[in-house]
This record gives sequence, C-alpha cells and structure tokens, in this order.
Amino acid sequence: MLLQRKTGIARAREGRTAKSGCATPTCSESTFSARRGTASGGWRGGRVFGLFVFGAMLACAPEARASHLNLPAEATEGLHLLYSGQPDRALPLFQKIEEEQPDSPLGYLLEAEAQWWSLYCEACEIRWGFVDAWKEPKAAAGDAYLALAVKATQLAESAIAKNDTAEMELYAGMGYGLQARLFGLRQQHRATARAAVAGREHLLRCLQLDPQMADADAGLGLYNYYVDTLSAIARVLRFFMGIPGGDKHVGIQQLRTAMAQGELTSEEARFYLAKNLRTYDLQYSQALEALEPLVREYPQNPVFLLLMGNLDLELSRNGAAATYFHMAEQTTSGSGACAKRTSKLAEEFLGTIAARGGH
Repeated sequence: MLLQRKTGIARAREGRTAKSGCATPTCSESTFSARRGTASGGWRGGRVFGLFVFGAMLACAPEARASHLNLPAEATEGLHLLYSGQPDRALPLFQKIEEEQPDSPLGYLLEAEAQWWSLYCEACEIRWGFVDAWKEPKAAAGDAYLALAVKATQLAESAIAKNDTAEMELYAGMGYGLQARLFGLRQQHRATARAAVAGREHLLRCLQLDPQMADADAGLGLYNYYVDTLSAIARVLRFFMGIPGGDKHVGIQQLRTAMAQGELTSEEARFYLAKNLRTYDLQYSQALEALEPLVREYPQNPVFLLLMGNLDLELSRNGAAATYFHMAEQTTSGSGACAKRTSKLAEEFLGTIAARGGH
C-alpha cells in the first residue's frame, strides 16, 4: 500500500510537470495518463472511501419529485447562511430546532453539517494541484461532529422502531453518511464502508416508502459514483464485506436530480459533482459548469471560491483563476481558522500562477 501511494505521488508529479504550458483541458496524453495514474493509485484508495461517505448520505432516482420534508424556517434560513460561508451564524438556528424538537434528528444533522463545513475548510490542502480535505486537520478535531452524527442516527432509528416513515429513514441514512465522511478523513476504511452500507440500506427503504423523496438522490448518486471508481483497497473491502456495486453514470444523473429537486442536498450535490468531475474524471469544463451557479448564489463562500479558481487554473484561465483566489483571500466569512486556511491556500495558488508567468 505504501509503495502504491508513493507510485501515485510520483505519477502525479510527472503529470504536473508535463502539464505546464498546456492551454486546454485536453493536454498531452502523458499528462492525462499521469493524472489518471494518480486517481487510480495510492491517494485514491483513501479518497474514494473518504468520500464514499457522502455516497451513503441520501438516496436515488432521476425522475422529478416533490418535497415531503416540510422543513422548519430555521432549517432553510440556516442552510442559506451555511452555504454563504457563515456556519457560526447558522449554528444557533440549528440548535433552536434541537431545543424545540429534542426527539427529532433534523437539528442534530444540521448542526453536524455546519461543523463539517468548518472542519472541511480547516482541513483543505493542495495536493497534485487539487484543493481538497485530505485528512482530519488534527487528532480528535471531528469528535464533536461525530457525536452529533451518532445521536441523529440513534434518534432516527429509535423513531423507525416505533413508526417506520420515509423521513426517518432518510435521516438515518444521512446520519450514517455523516459518520462515514469523518471515518474517510481518518482513513478508517472498514468503519467508512460499514457506515456507508448501513446508510444505503436506510435510504433504499426511504424510497420504498416514498419514491418522491427527492433529497435521496444525492446520497445514492455519490454511492453509485464512488463504488464504480473503486481503488484497489476498496475492491478488497468490497469482496470481504459484501459492499453493493454501483454505476457512475447513473450516479451522476442522480446527483443532477438532487441538484434540481433537493431541499436539504441541492447545494452539496452540486459541489460534490463538480469536485468529483475534476478529481476523478478530469472534466474541468463540466465541473466548472456545475459549480458556477453555486458561486453566483454564494459569492462569499471561501470553499466554493477556491474550487472555482482551481478549475479555472486547470483550464489555463489564469486571469479568472487569480480573480477567484483574490476573492477567497479577501473574504471575511466563516470562522477564524477557516479564513486563515483560505488565505494560505489562495496565496499558494497565486504563487503557482506567478510561476507560470500568469497575472
């Protein structure tokens, strides 16, 4: 495994060297092969299962659907603040839901989601030219987040035992997905797989009870996508643990459905589709097309701005990339740790542009 990881890094470095001077996303064959080698090499073993998490998060089907969630106003307002890059302002609204509905998983799921975006921002690094969260920023940093995810899951499963509903099945699936997401950052592959599979079972049951639950598409869409791009270590786990298969193309369509129809998952489905098209398919133009509406609606979100600049940089649009990196550098949204991390990453990217002779 260590040799595989080192080989992947070496190929990535070769790819970055070959790519300098490329004017389009369809650079030389050697560049494409180098990036592909990285995606199927060492780092993808951790990344697929780190992201496999979101694959367990919600559920399935491309046809149009109506909402059956009836979210409280605090949830809608809080999600808008969260995706505007202000998790600290969203938290009190989510905690109000917990106070008013202590037996409902929803408030705890949303509070965990707010903690996740802060954790994600602080964990972001640039590796092989891609900005992403590759590992937990420090030991035990996600413990409070994990406790919320576990509590939400337990509340949902307790409610299901009394009265099985599509909403509670959805929340149970989301809870397991939130757990898997952190296990992925911690490189705990078996724990990630167990949580992902448990979440998937709840989500499939959700759709049996209510095929119109549009938010379900985000989770099974990601599940289908990641399982169809399994690394070597993931294939081993799939063999020994009986992980169900998936179809990447179906997964992409499901993500697009969640983008259009989801109440809880629309923004996340769009973000992760864009990021995955970049990381695993090297489809930078398609990724940019998916991400642009998110940046227009939430121009103060530093994570979205960094990814947008990253995509422009991969397309050799140095001027546009620099604009987004400067915007990310100057944003005051989010926690102090996130702002500090954002500024550092933006400076690194701007240094790359300067080294290429860009502006």
